[in-house]
Amino acid sequence: MCLAGDAMWVEILTAVCLVLVIEGILPFLNPRLYKDAVRAMLDLPDTQLRIAGLSSMIVGVILLAIVR
Repeated sequence: MCLAGDAMWVEILTAVCLVLVIEGILPFLNPRLYKDAVRAMLDLPDTQLRIAGLSSMIVGVILLAIVR
């Protein structure tokens, strides 16, 4: 028997697993490019990095709304 709450946790854990897979693609395929990208992010001001993070979240929410 699957309760509604259980189904929600399955969806959340599935999403987290997919994030881990997607996050691992670049370091696996091209570690040098990944290191360069991380170094470039370290040089960004906090404000610019926050704006990039917020933009990413907004795009993700919009795409999720379109897909769902």
